[in-house]
Amino acid sequence: MKTDNDKQLLIEQLKKTPIIQVACEKIGIGRATFYRWKNEDREFAKTVEIAIGEGVSLINEMAESQLISSIKDKNFSAIAYWLNHRHPAYANKIEVTAKLGHEDEQLTPEQNILVMKALKLASVLPNNLQNLKKEEQK
Repeated sequence: MKTDNDKQLLIEQLKKTPIIQVACEKIGIGRATFYRWKNEDREFAKTVEIAIGEGVSLINEMAESQLISSIKDKNFSAIAYWLNHRHPAYANKIEVTAKLGHEDEQLTPEQNILVMKALKLASVLPNNLQNLKKEEQK
């Protein structure tokens, strides 16, 4: 049956290029048809997810290969990217150290402001705590 053949061709295409629009165009079907098949056929939907996962892995490997080639070509941006993401000594990090004499000891307002600034710089300060920071600066 043509539909089964098209489904199989689409699965194979997604393994190479895990972008639904591109895969559909390459085999000549519309995205609406793809989503209809996916909604109507659970086995097809499962196979699609597996194929997309394989395709993403393939693209990741290709990208990493290109990154390594750029590193070999002495591309500083590629070198910095690799070190920031793969080497713990070069990773972005934040270090907070503190010594409290007693468990119930409170931070001074200046210490509290410094902690809030550090958290904001580390992008881990939730919005409701940002309001707290504004209150303390007054």
